[in-house]
Amino acid sequence: MAVPALKMDQQVDDDRVLFPTAVSEEVLVEARRKQAICRLFGSSSIFLSSESRRGDRPDLINILTNKAIEHYENGEEAMAESQFSKAVTCFAKAINLQPKQSAVVSYRHACLLEPQAKTLHTRLAFIYYLQGQCLYDKGMFLDALESFAKAAELKPSCRSYHMRSLACLTALGRYADCLRLVSNWLEADSQTADLFTLRARLHKQLNQVKMCYHDLRSALTLSPSCPEAGALLGQLEEASERARQQAVSRALAGELTEALSKINTALEHCPETGRHYLFRGILYRRLKEFTAAIEDLVLAVELSEAGDEGDQGSELSGHTQEDWRAVQGEAQVQLVLTYNDFAVQCFSRSFYTEAVLLLNKAIQEQKEESGLYINRGDCFFKQDEWEFALADYQQAKEMSPDDQVIWIRLAVIHNTLGTQCYQDRKYQEAADKFSEAINYNPGVSRYYENRAKAHSKLPNVEGAKQDAISTLILDPTNDQVVPLLLSLFPGCSVSDVLSSETARTVKAQLMDSIQACKQSASSVLRMCTGLDKITLSHDADSQSDSQSSEDQFDQGAEPLKACVAPQEEYQQIVRINQQVKRAVRLALEWRQPLQYDGPRLAPARTVEQKQSSLGSKDRPYHWRKFGGFGVNSK
Repeated sequence: MAVPALKMDQQVDDDRVLFPTAVSEEVLVEARRKQAICRLFGSSSIFLSSESRRGDRPDLINILTNKAIEHYENGEEAMAESQFSKAVTCFAKAINLQPKQSAVVSYRHACLLEPQAKTLHTRLAFIYYLQGQCLYDKGMFLDALESFAKAAELKPSCRSYHMRSLACLTALGRYADCLRLVSNWLEADSQTADLFTLRARLHKQLNQVKMCYHDLRSALTLSPSCPEAGALLGQLEEASERARQQAVSRALAGELTEALSKINTALEHCPETGRHYLFRGILYRRLKEFTAAIEDLVLAVELSEAGDEGDQGSELSGHTQEDWRAVQGEAQVQLVLTYNDFAVQCFSRSFYTEAVLLLNKAIQEQKEESGLYINRGDCFFKQDEWEFALADYQQAKEMSPDDQVIWIRLAVIHNTLGTQCYQDRKYQEAADKFSEAINYNPGVSRYYENRAKAHSKLPNVEGAKQDAISTLILDPTNDQVVPLLLSLFPGCSVSDVLSSETARTVKAQLMDSIQACKQSASSVLRMCTGLDKITLSHDADSQSDSQSSEDQFDQGAEPLKACVAPQEEYQQIVRINQQVKRAVRLALEWRQPLQYDGPRLAPARTVEQKQSSLGSKDRPYHWRKFGGFGVNSK
């Protein structure tokens, strides 16, 4: 049995002699396994045996280390030559080749050993900066932000580290964090035009255009020639002007709410433009939002005054002092109109005290407008402040001596004061007051009746006779004056008195007075479209079509609103004159014959006894008048 084994061993030895390069079976199996791995995973070495990898490692480590040192030395050379971009690239390559060879760890240990060494902190901050820049270049913004934040913490005085943190936040879309960071810089450090411009851009990115505008104005105040701030401010002004033009178009079309929305947009882009506040104040006034209108118009006046005084911020807007004065004048006029309209609204709701306060403010702004005094007099009249009402009406008459609207009010207030005097048994004063009322409005029979009663108490028989006759000429249906007339002409009938020479003389005088008043009223009616008008001055610097449209909206001649509508008062004048003519015609055509034996009293019938009143049931208020002999009623 030993022989065959010997033969086998001998065969193996013979094979080795014949094939000196032959390998063993174990080597062939290992080779086949490696070949299969290569086919599946390419040149990967992770499946190699630990002995194989260990044999290749020293050479690879040496190569990587030498190459990292080479990149680091190149980076130092670039730093010495101030080629910082190249230096960053070289250092980044060195770090990539030797990621575990961290300089940060080394410098950290050094800083712990020598915490007072500022040089070490500076170098560590710079290494963090280099690390952050490498990460930023790779698009790893969050990791880069962490590195830059550590660098800024170690050396807070270096603005470049902070700016790189800001760049990372911007790349991440975290604009709110950017805004907080820049705001902290502005609060902590010296304010510069660049920082204000940077924060303005962030505000614009966040659609905070109003804050953007204020930052740009601050930047231009610090540096008027800052091109970035000027360009961005120009964009805001263009957007504001487009919104204003759209607001004008909407307002002209009667779409006031839409116009208000557009002008709000314009003010967001340019919140210190007095012209925009003026326009919005007009819109608020027409929408009857008077409180908001007053606030905007007051602000427009203040901004215009600041511009007119040559404020530096106002000069940056590009407007001249003439522009500011024009806006200021228009705003003051609109403010007067708003105060008056608000007062009229209060009057219509019986808030007379509030209406007086508003009219006081209006008169402070515009002391030469008679309509304001008329309206305030109406408020005093409704509060039974007769003397104050009379003072305002007289002041209005001095400004507009031919205005029949004022004459009617003066007649009513004198008649009211005469009634008060008559009740206090001051008959001479009462007669004088009634005479004043007749001078201002000679076509009202009630005034003659009242004066006839006062004259009869003095006694002034001749005056009482003339006034009683005038009363019946103007109002033949007045039964209350007949007993007084018959007592003044004993033994005569009414027809006898009216056909007498005295009556003819009184009638002629009365007709002359009424005709003169009628002519004055006609002239007032012809001029009614031009009375009490307050118009806006034109904007001198505007030549565009859009400005013409705005002028059409702003400067349409608007009458100052009255507590009692002026047109109704003119109609009342005409109505009174027509009643006078009708009464005279009836007195002449239907007079009774001298031989008439029937009753001397006119038949009782219902007639309108409101000739001394300016209003009707549809108007804001009724004037005080006599309700009977010695009785005063509203």
